[in-house]
Amino acid sequence: MDEYIKKLEATGDYRITKRLKPTSHYFKDDGSKKRIGIFLDTETTGLNSDSDKIIELAMVPFEFDANGRIYRILPEYNEFNDPGILIPEFITQLTGITDEMVKGHSINLDKVKTLLADAEIVIAHNASFDRPFCEDLSDEFENIHWGCSMKDINWKEENISGLKLEYIAYKYGFFFEGHRATIDCQAGIEILSRPLLKSGELVLKRLIDNALKTKIRLWALGAPFGKKDVLKQRKYRWNTGEKEGHKAWYIDLSEDEVDNELTYLRTHIFPQGIRDLPMDRLSSKLRYSNRI
Repeated sequence: MDEYIKKLEATGDYRITKRLKPTSHYFKDDGSKKRIGIFLDTETTGLNSDSDKIIELAMVPFEFDANGRIYRILPEYNEFNDPGILIPEFITQLTGITDEMVKGHSINLDKVKTLLADAEIVIAHNASFDRPFCEDLSDEFENIHWGCSMKDINWKEENISGLKLEYIAYKYGFFFEGHRATIDCQAGIEILSRPLLKSGELVLKRLIDNALKTKIRLWALGAPFGKKDVLKQRKYRWNTGEKEGHKAWYIDLSEDEVDNELTYLRTHIFPQGIRDLPMDRLSSKLRYSNRI
């Protein structure tokens, strides 16, 4: 079969994708110092962590080294959670999770604490979604480094234009049945184990290097209302100020991007001049959290 696949792909007219078959290990143990990472995914009743609840949590620990090589996949934790409210129909259609499946189930917080105690970093695909839900579940998720396989890799620079996990998987030649927590984690780890398509650096190495850099949150405080669409297009986000921070548009930047962004704001948003805009320094223990 592999011979026929190679012949088809050699024509340039076909591309074959294979179903993901989760593995128990990637690189062979060479005695190097190992660290523990966790790929995490949640399924929830909706998008708002203030009002919606987790209905499924998966945490898949794995060994990795300083070069970003992944070794063993360790025993996973997966559990349904009864949210105490009815699961919306569109969530059931998306995930396949029903009220009957979660009834009477709850997440074992002692198990979660044990897994996090051994981990150096938690990774999620769109950590800004998963982290607030997890922090509402347990304080143990607050004091740990977080990384994001969506945002801590510049996928566009690596010739991958889409950010959905299923699309990135397709670009790496495999597919999986998404929107269930454990298989999404397994697909995420598979991608982390691969080299980036253009640079050749291991995905996990690039992600961790980027995740551990301090980011700067720049607040466009006092921006004119008429500039909101311009700011949204430039990927600024609105903060209501109800929890933390300013009631203003903001953007998270690397330290070397700040000067250029200030120049842009002075030219296009505040042409009449501005005082110094507020900035916050965000470590990987704060980024993607609703606590800032």
